[in-house]
Amino acid sequence: MASTISRGSMSMVKLTVPLAMEQFFRILVSSVDTFMLSSFSGKAVAGVGLVGQYVFFLQILFNVVCIGASIVLSQYLGAKKSDTELNYISQASSVMITIISLFLTAVVIFGLGPLLSCYDIEEEVRRSAYEYFLIYGGFCSVFTAFSLLQSAILRAYGHTKEAMIVTIIANLINVGGNAVALYTPLFAGYEVQGVAWASGVSMIVSVIILQIMIVRKKDVQFSFKGIKSVPKRVYQMILSIGVPTAGENLSYNLANIAQTAMFSTLGTYVMSAHVYAQTIIRFAYALSIAIGSATQIKTGYYVGEKKSDEAYHRLYKYWLYATISSVTLVGVCNIFKGPIISLFTDPGLTADTTSSLMLVSFFIEFGRCMNLIFVGGLKGSGDIKFPVVYGMFSMWAIIVGFGWFLGKFLGLGIIGFWLAVGTEETTRGIAMVLRWRSKRWMKHAIV
Repeated sequence: MASTISRGSMSMVKLTVPLAMEQFFRILVSSVDTFMLSSFSGKAVAGVGLVGQYVFFLQILFNVVCIGASIVLSQYLGAKKSDTELNYISQASSVMITIISLFLTAVVIFGLGPLLSCYDIEEEVRRSAYEYFLIYGGFCSVFTAFSLLQSAILRAYGHTKEAMIVTIIANLINVGGNAVALYTPLFAGYEVQGVAWASGVSMIVSVIILQIMIVRKKDVQFSFKGIKSVPKRVYQMILSIGVPTAGENLSYNLANIAQTAMFSTLGTYVMSAHVYAQTIIRFAYALSIAIGSATQIKTGYYVGEKKSDEAYHRLYKYWLYATISSVTLVGVCNIFKGPIISLFTDPGLTADTTSSLMLVSFFIEFGRCMNLIFVGGLKGSGDIKFPVVYGMFSMWAIIVGFGWFLGKFLGLGIIGFWLAVGTEETTRGIAMVLRWRSKRWMKHAIV
């Protein structure tokens, strides 16, 4: 039977805290990965950091389905749709995620070599990038895709704690695997490949545990029985939401890849500093990411329950919390940045550049908070077109175009490129606030 629970009344704290803990732990383990690799080879760090963008790129493509399913489920749950309708969403998304992941596996296997040949980088950096991405981004991508979908479905039902637990377990496996690959003779000469397989095995375990949890949750509708009878309209509905929504993230990632290609010619130390600064500062906006994700879920519930006015007012409060938390954490990271940076690299040009980038992050994170919260609200409401159209123009004009102007033309280097990112985040964030204030999103509900 369909649930009679008012999903909109679910505590924001109950949604946000597990999401925040998941983000913090995920970032912590990612930082440990970078630290462990840096003790092995700075060039390996640069190579893995380079293809890290493409790992994120693949996840964006998987999120075409995951985000679409999550938004539709949130509104359906708010509207108290039948169990059959809810199960259709899970079934259709499973079919699509399988097709997409298998296709992308083939693309990675056959296209990775030509892709890396486009970069003007040292051979050791190129080899590390190739080995890592072929394994984790190629052979293991099916498991990454399914774990993302399973987690998205659990979160849509409000089970953020369960997704957090699985993330912690998977990442502990990843760290343990890294230790075996880097600090034991088992992978001597193949350390980067060992790190990649550690990440892949963690995703395989994640898929198994998540499926067990889904089966045990009586309110979660995710059965493969009758999967061939899913109506075509369900696939169309998920894609109509997922494609343009993921398009915003895809455009952002591609713009950053283009920007990275421009500053990759500045030297390996610049690439390493970029990776180190991003690794450290991610802690500062983990809570904002969690609040943004929870905002999307809550907005979907409210819209499904026909409570759009309540969603409108609550979003400003979520934005305030996210901004205060993010800016405060950026400040903490900068206060202790000396000893933190020393964990990754010795004093010198790389450390100095990393320190400068962390100061610029104040500017970036202030604007990013607006995007995370208000875009989350717009997505949850079903208002997809405006964020995508505006975002694609803004990202390429400012991150790439203005980034080239500051970094290359004016000679500001990596600092100029990061300033461009901050400018784009802030101006786009303001545009999303104005869109929310207009209340035009209220007419885009799915149900």
